[in-house]
Amino acid sequence: MRRIAVLTSGGDSPGMNAAIRAVVRYGIEKGFTIYGVERGFEGLIDGAFIQMDRRSVGDILQRGGTILKTARSERFKTPEGKVRAAQNLETFQIETLIVIGGEGSMNGALELSKEHGIKVICIPGTIDNDLAYTDTTIGFDTAVNTVLDAITRIRDTSSAHDRTTIIEVMGRQSGDIALYSALAGGAEYVLVPEVEADFNDLCRKIIEGKNNRRQHSVIIKAEGYPMDSSELTTQLAQRTGKDIRLVVLSYLQRGGSPSFHDRMLATECGVKAVTLAEEEISGKAIGTVGGNIVAFDLEDALKIEPVFNQELYDNIGILSK
Repeated sequence: MRRIAVLTSGGDSPGMNAAIRAVVRYGIEKGFTIYGVERGFEGLIDGAFIQMDRRSVGDILQRGGTILKTARSERFKTPEGKVRAAQNLETFQIETLIVIGGEGSMNGALELSKEHGIKVICIPGTIDNDLAYTDTTIGFDTAVNTVLDAITRIRDTSSAHDRTTIIEVMGRQSGDIALYSALAGGAEYVLVPEVEADFNDLCRKIIEGKNNRRQHSVIIKAEGYPMDSSELTTQLAQRTGKDIRLVVLSYLQRGGSPSFHDRMLATECGVKAVTLAEEEISGKAIGTVGGNIVAFDLEDALKIEPVFNQELYDNIGILSK
């Protein structure tokens, strides 16, 4: 009987469970035996394989996180680690490995494919939305909605105290969570790693808002912006004379039930991955273009550089005046 293994790797994202569910149930329907690998590439090295059936993925569609657990594996970065992982796949007679994760996970899958001939298919699971080959990644929509909910709540108390609030969101190399939540949440300013902001302009905007009797302001800052959030808070308070508070959302953005969009995207990607495996096609990264599910060459997909949406960034400044 043909066999597929599926794992989740790197940072968890809402919708990973929906993708696992689709791979398992659609795979069984197509005649595959499905194995889940616990703790990502770390579990692949340790041989943490569990055979999955339809009941294994019951009642997980709406759950955040990943039932297969996830981890970052330093051992997998070594030649010995990859050899051990490939040997375990051979031991369990796995024909295709489906990897759900971000850029680092996909690069790991690519190395396993090129160095050891393992058939791999990748599904984009990361809240950062930093894979340029696809319109969106699984978990991004949910993460932005989580930030929007936080902005709404923080505005209430900021208005009551006439203060400015800096909200730090995730995004070390990609500012997409900050960018999209700032625009949709009506923030007065956004700080992202892709753009070197004008500190004087930021201070001036806060002071002008105070002079125009603006009750409160919200600044969205991506964690990857090259200035410590606490230092930014202190400097803004000194320069503007305003009560400035910092809220760090951190891992709150990764949790929670996935949105409709992320459930659909994850499910369709999972089904597509099994379909490719059935057709004996590998070395692919699944994503969307114009809302359509598309399979890209994995190596080519990872070479595509992200393009920052400068128009959205500029519109935040215009609309917050």
